[in-house]
Amino acid sequence: MKMTFVLLVLLLISQASGQEKPRKDLIGQGKYIVENVAMCVECHTPRDETGRLIREEYLNGAPVPVKGPPYPVMKWAVKAPAIAGLIGYTKEEGVRLFTQGITRDGRVPDPPMPPFRLSTQDAEAVVAYLKSLQ
Repeated sequence: MKMTFVLLVLLLISQASGQEKPRKDLIGQGKYIVENVAMCVECHTPRDETGRLIREEYLNGAPVPVKGPPYPVMKWAVKAPAIAGLIGYTKEEGVRLFTQGITRDGRVPDPPMPPFRLSTQDAEAVVAYLKSLQ
């Protein structure tokens, strides 16, 4: 009986410690996507007067650095929202945004935000990383 209990405890400990690593890997994967693939910092991080990113304001929202096209019918975002912490979004809403391109209030983000169609795994990684920045 004691041996069974000890084995069960060791199994639970190994499973718990095994869950910690994928979480860290998930955040690392999300950081890679945010910084090197989707390039979120380009619009969502403010710049100084010389055009350099202000790293202390990382992903805290900024004026969109790209002028909209001269089409009066096209709605164009003038400010990229803060996404550090993904405040106001549940995990599920964040995953939907990055897999289906639908915001938490059911609309499509204004250009120049691209309609991301990430895999569920990549979207979960991006959400985990952004939420880790709270």
